[in-house]
Amino acid sequence: MMLLFLFFVFYHYNSDEKRHIRHSLFLEMKNYSLTLKDKRFDIDIVDRDRHQQTYELYEDDTQLYILVPFPDTEDELLKIWYPKDAYLSRVSQMQSTLLGYFILLLFVAMALSFVAARYTLQPLRSALHLLEEFIKDIIHDLNTPLTSILINLKMIKEQNVELESIRSATNTIAMLHQNLDAYLREQKHTTELFSLESIIEEQIAFFKPIYPHLDWQIDLDTVSIHTDKQAMSRIVYNLLSNACKYNTKDGKIDIALTQKSLSIRNTSHGVKHPESVFERFYKESERGLGIGLHIVAKLCETLHITKYFEVENNLVIVRLDISLLTKD
Repeated sequence: MMLLFLFFVFYHYNSDEKRHIRHSLFLEMKNYSLTLKDKRFDIDIVDRDRHQQTYELYEDDTQLYILVPFPDTEDELLKIWYPKDAYLSRVSQMQSTLLGYFILLLFVAMALSFVAARYTLQPLRSALHLLEEFIKDIIHDLNTPLTSILINLKMIKEQNVELESIRSATNTIAMLHQNLDAYLREQKHTTELFSLESIIEEQIAFFKPIYPHLDWQIDLDTVSIHTDKQAMSRIVYNLLSNACKYNTKDGKIDIALTQKSLSIRNTSHGVKHPESVFERFYKESERGLGIGLHIVAKLCETLHITKYFEVENNLVIVRLDISLLTKD
């Protein structure tokens, strides 16, 4: 906005200065007609043209001139003229000077904007830092009771609907806790050899009871990969979570695992901006935090997994190239 304003000012002053130069030339020619003492101007005697007025500034391809009445005759006029090249040179010099001032003002405005922005954003930056530290403290404080709940649930041998519901909710909270922890902290990743299909089956077993209306089509090869197991589990969790949450009524989820790739296809209501789905905090509905797929993108980059996202009609397709992780 400030740049547009400065351009407007430059254009306005440029027009004013050009008018000022022309008006000055007109007055100087008019004075010259009284004394004929100025080497910048030349004179000619021309026939009177009834369409042209005296003491008016005219311009053609080669000169700027005025017409002055000639003493003792009405048929001829005195033409006082100034070379157009000299006029354009004056205009160019004026524009160069004006451009210098414009550039100087632009740098001053940018500097002031930068200082103002830093001053204005400092409270917001401090608030965000405090909020981040507050969330980190909450995550740290949640870790102990959450671990205790998970351990005690594993010790309970009894099986019933209520306990399964509690286990499911606790696992959801645990995975959300891990997502927030992964988002806020730079974690060191370890590598180990493990079965990828077992990770996928574990996550499917978790989501299936929560979304019983979905039709699951599963085709998993036996695939062993060498990477960070916990990070890979979070990738699968977040992809399946999105595929379930943003699915349609009586929708489908197709999961296919080969030695080279993991593909998850699900029906959906469509994606308005596919290019933005992996951006932090991006979401197309009120559901969720908008960090799940961003975490997927970060973890894929860390684990050297190439991701592909496509939308075909009402199908959303996410494919992960795991060829670099496959253990021969």
